[in-house]
Amino acid sequence: QVQLVESGGGQVQPGGSLRLSCAASGIIFSRYTMGWYRQAPGNQRESVARISVGGNPNYADSVKGRFTISRDNAKNTVYLQMNNLKPEDTAVYYCNAAVVGYNYWGQGTQVTVSS
Repeated sequence: QVQLVESGGGQVQPGGSLRLSCAASGIIFSRYTMGWYRQAPGNQRESVARISVGGNPNYADSVKGRFTISRDNAKNTVYLQMNNLKPEDTAVYYCNAAVVGYNYWGQGTQVTVSS
């Protein structure tokens, strides 16, 4: 059974930082492109950052220079370091694991940026 379990969300003031983690089980982690997506109320789910099997990152323009995605294949975990957070970053953040023919999601973790 595939499980993606996110952690690290919470409430932070503008300019603050959070680090999200996503622990995967039930998949051969090193073979999957891993990603973080987010969905704010009333909005569609959008891609935030992805990291390839080879470790190459890709970011949405809105988070470039502020967020960093990384992966630890030994721990089956993907991370999202979020710095200089803004109120518009408020959303539920979802972990995603993708490979041709397969696509898995975590349950999501809430990130709220507010003073």
